Amino acid sequence: MKYSYLSIILAGAIFASCKPTIEAPVPDKGNADFTTYVAVGNSLTAGYADGSLYRSGQENSYPAMLAAQFKMVGGGDFKQPLLPGEAGWPGLRRVLGYSKGCDGVTGLGPILYNAQIDTAGSIINIASQGPFNNVGVPGIRCIDYTQAGYAYGALVLGGVGYAYRFYPSPLTDRPIDVATKLNPTFFSMWLGSNDVLGYATNGGEGNGSGGTLPTDISPLSAFQSVYQSVVSAMVAKGAKGVLINIPDVTAIPFFTTVPAKGLALTSEAQVAALNTAYAPLGINFTLGANYFIIQDAAAPGGLRQIKSGEYILLTIPQDSIKCKGWGSSKPIPRKYVLDATEVANVQAATAAFNGVIKTAAEANGLAYVDANTYLRTLQTGIKYNGVTYSPTFVSGGAFSLDGVHLTPRGYALIANQIISAINSKYSARISSVDVNKYDGVLFP
Repeated sequence: MKYSYLSIILAGAIFASCKPTIEAPVPDKGNADFTTYVAVGNSLTAGYADGSLYRSGQENSYPAMLAAQFKMVGGGDFKQPLLPGEAGWPGLRRVLGYSKGCDGVTGLGPILYNAQIDTAGSIINIASQGPFNNVGVPGIRCIDYTQAGYAYGALVLGGVGYAYRFYPSPLTDRPIDVATKLNPTFFSMWLGSNDVLGYATNGGEGNGSGGTLPTDISPLSAFQSVYQSVVSAMVAKGAKGVLINIPDVTAIPFFTTVPAKGLALTSEAQVAALNTAYAPLGINFTLGANYFIIQDAAAPGGLRQIKSGEYILLTIPQDSIKCKGWGSSKPIPRKYVLDATEVANVQAATAAFNGVIKTAAEANGLAYVDANTYLRTLQTGIKYNGVTYSPTFVSGGAFSLDGVHLTPRGYALIANQIISAINSKYSARISSVDVNKYDGVLFP
């Protein structure tokens, strides 16, 4: 059978006319008002990464990402108290680079930023340029939010001093007052991680049940009272918002990168020497992977092997393990270890604080993000547009070089979880963030 060119063209035209037209949904604010958006929180909200705060980190904070999406549905301008440079402040940030270890081997890993130091002016108060929409402050705890003169106190005590940079009256301002200064129509609040994190990252410094040390876990009663006060202040004039809970800090690279069973014995001579040394304590070693030796005042001889479910902190000096016998001939100091009791304290406090946050969201009709559960899914990998993200230090893509805070890509993943919760709660259609357009850890 023969077909004319005309019949083929006509058939193609008819087929093309039958193809469905797929249109992207039109962005819609739903029943929320994003005219004035304020982000309340700590270092995660400020855009902290790689062990410091720096300008491009702030520019790629998850609140900045959210504000860009909100702009499509009537959101207004979003001002942040940006730092002047990239070096990191108050300390130099970490970058990925090459360095030689005590064993003479050159390897790739986190090193201090070694380019132009561009931090002049970081401590200058710029409140006259505000008020600002992002009021996240590195190091701030929930229980600090009603403390008058917080910015000055943090500066005097050797804190980051970042609040001093943009609080109008550092000697008297309470963080709760600064957060409400703009009279937001919408807010996000990711607050409470530091009420647990300081205890965990300092190896369980404190009594673990609401002590008075700055590094201890915050008392539950104080946390509940202040958290509810902040939420009440934010919604007092009708603002809608989203509350984000506290991730389980023991699931982040700061605690999971150095394996508990990381003592590799490769010769019978090594095994024999350690077995002889530790025989009086009943500790036995074998060829291959073994649990490290750690300090424990309650154990015979003041030391023992670490157990599964306990953690060695990322801050442990690697050269001390490689060349000074830490974890084998010498116990790892307890300040670099989170033991089973301390882990239980952290997880109990996290669960209790998250209960407060969820109750506050329900009581005030606010959107709620379970960041704790979401970030746990990173353990098996989160895939976005063909790219898989995990908590693996450096190569996982989600966590920055301090092992605690996220990369811009990691913050974008969180931004999308927040957007999803907002869309669901407020019948909105806010577009998601393109995660893959942001940087992960940058390789040299």
